[in-house]
Amino acid sequence: MDSNLFREIVAYGDYFDKFYQQLDKKTQLKVDWTLNLIETIEFVPIKYFKHLTKAEGLYEIRIEYNSNIYRVFSFFDDNKLVIVISGFQKKSQKTPRREIERALKIKQQYFDEK
Repeated sequence: MDSNLFREIVAYGDYFDKFYQQLDKKTQLKVDWTLNLIETIEFVPIKYFKHLTKAEGLYEIRIEYNSNIYRVFSFFDDNKLVIVISGFQKKSQKTPRREIERALKIKQQYFDEK
């Protein structure tokens, strides 16, 4: 890992890539900017990175662009590694439970394969 980074972001499987590829180019740039922020600053503002309560170690990377809200689920492995697992466009105030459950299944799969 680069010594200038506070955490390294790695995508597990193709879940994140499928989400990312369906975004338009400008939204992809905003996602890239947010991921870079999370890698390079020690204390990431909750506006961009938040632990989900009652979700067994899941975090959401929070992205806003052009009045659209996107969430990307992630978790830590060995304290520095953020595994990006899935993403979706948020259309309501509350994060849909089915999206959280899907992310938890992917997280479990990651650790089962490790």
